[in-house]
Amino acid sequence: MKKYTKIIIIAAIFLLALTACAQKGRLDAINDAGKIVVGTSADYEPWEYKDENDNFVGADMEIMTELARRMGVEVEFQDLGFDTLVAAVQEGKVDAAIAAMASTDERKEQVDFSMVYYAGDNVVLTKADSGIDFDDPMAMADYKIGTQTGTIMQYWVEENLIEPGLMSQDNLFLYERNEQVALDLDAGRIDVAMMDLEPGKQFLADNQFDFVELLRQPFDPNGQAIALMKGEDALAAEINKHIQDMLNEGFIRSVLDKYGIE
Repeated sequence: MKKYTKIIIIAAIFLLALTACAQKGRLDAINDAGKIVVGTSADYEPWEYKDENDNFVGADMEIMTELARRMGVEVEFQDLGFDTLVAAVQEGKVDAAIAAMASTDERKEQVDFSMVYYAGDNVVLTKADSGIDFDDPMAMADYKIGTQTGTIMQYWVEENLIEPGLMSQDNLFLYERNEQVALDLDAGRIDVAMMDLEPGKQFLADNQFDFVELLRQPFDPNGQAIALMKGEDALAAEINKHIQDMLNEGFIRSVLDKYGIE
């Protein structure tokens, strides 16, 4: 009888241990591992890209590295396609994602977000010799538009031009990376390119291309934030605390100035 009692007690302890592990939040798991795994899309200079030594660099990378330091853990970046980042967070493949990502209502249905750490404009580009000139974004309905998959620019075109029937779905061209957008614009396969302001400025300054800026405006009122798995309130609170401190201290502004971000 004592033998069976001992077995029951051991089993009960084991089940309690399993329950405790199951209830452990992502912040606890990060602290236990001593690192936070962060997804990004390293094709978006000056926010996130790789240098000649294959190191992750850029404003987002410096912000996240400092945030991890303040959390007392290392950071491990994983380079993923931008359109896969939300799913990677949602499925727990990464602890967080940072990639100049706007905290849109559509994304909030799948993941939670930290507080906003930056809000900026988007830009529309065309070739200098295209003859295209407009100051109303609705005029883009007459052209072939290229942008990165999963971005607020894609959502804006779909909601404002395609769904109302002003433009055919066939005239929206989606790409994994902004460099592909620029190359197709240069080759004439699309008429206009939509992207965030800072990458757009990089292409405007690149002698490989002869682009001009048509429009500069925000296509979504939500600013950039860090994507987190839904329900991870302790992790969100920890990250928000450090973001607020970095904003208050001017650290984030200093990083933005370093990379020439307006």
